[in-house]
Amino acid sequence: MTDANEKLSDGEVGERLRIAREEAGKTQSAAADAAAVARTTIVAIEKGQRRIRLEELQKLAVFYGTSANAILRREAVQLDLVPRFRKLAQDADPAVENASRLLNDLVRAEVELEDALGIRRPRNYPPERPILPGDVRLQAEQDAQELRDWLGLGPGSILDIVAVLDLQLGIRIYLRRLEGRISGLFAFDDRAGACMLLNANHPVERLTHTALHELAHFVSARQKPEVLADDAPGASREERYADTFARSFAMPGRPVCQRFAEITAGQTHLTRRHVILLAYTFGVSREAMVRRLEELKLARSGTWDWFQSNGGINGEHVLQVLGEAAERSAPSIEGRALVPHRLGLLAREAWKRSIYSEGQLARLLRLDRHEMRQVLDGAEAEESEAHDFVKLSH
Repeated sequence: MTDANEKLSDGEVGERLRIAREEAGKTQSAAADAAAVARTTIVAIEKGQRRIRLEELQKLAVFYGTSANAILRREAVQLDLVPRFRKLAQDADPAVENASRLLNDLVRAEVELEDALGIRRPRNYPPERPILPGDVRLQAEQDAQELRDWLGLGPGSILDIVAVLDLQLGIRIYLRRLEGRISGLFAFDDRAGACMLLNANHPVERLTHTALHELAHFVSARQKPEVLADDAPGASREERYADTFARSFAMPGRPVCQRFAEITAGQTHLTRRHVILLAYTFGVSREAMVRRLEELKLARSGTWDWFQSNGGINGEHVLQVLGEAAERSAPSIEGRALVPHRLGLLAREAWKRSIYSEGQLARLLRLDRHEMRQVLDGAEAEESEAHDFVKLSH
């Protein structure tokens, strides 16, 4: 412990212990009982006013569900996302707690791998656009179009929103299987930047909407963490902004109007076939498409509810209209990989350099050994095939 402890000041160790305690949801009084010290001692340790003893550190690490090595390791990254999420709701929510802890761990793992490899993630963040007084939907429409223009996306559909957020904007984005009602989370940390976690159990169209909903919060209020859940109230200005932004970004007004005019030319009623073809064109759900038509005044308000009351628009209808194309109607988002491509490459490089073992990486990335082997599959062959002719220059 002595050598490791010399690498960190008492203040740094105390701050890491505070974050570990808050992540574990423990009070200072409970921590004091676990370490067999007074609460005032815990306060002094966390403030860096008193050096922690080895036996105290070991007891607290066990109590917080971590290890002394994880707390003292210089390259270990300490983030403070979980307490921020916990403050969103007055009542403790295990689903939100688990999801926010997972996001915290994944971000911390990626930053730690970057530090170990000596690289930094580039950021290409647009200016923040706070929500102003006035028509919030109009603001969302304008902000979405301006961001599309800024990214150079053009009028077409977005095949892979994860790639846009990850590679073009530099947002850390992860897909993991979450409890059904949790769609996504967004958080911002000064060191790690913007971070998102999406529910990999959801269909691609819903994943896309969730990612764009969280992107709206990044654009309008990036310092405020956000959890999107099925049962969350959506009547606030912020939520109306986010929903409109998501639909506007995925389905820009003019291209939708143009495609709508082409598909419905010479016809008198909006049909299921029209909705299915439009949704297929823009790679969104049928509901999202109809809601967008309502926003653009191309369909009456309540049109989606009318369809739902009259048999809905189901998979059988889609098959009848699209045929074999129905199976290709939803593009894959990064193959639903549990580890994003960039993070997977970092893990493979760290393993090839023997910085981390397979077991250490599995623990770091919250994967089982089988999943970790899938991430590392082929890395050994890549190493043996390396040749100076194709060596990268940085």
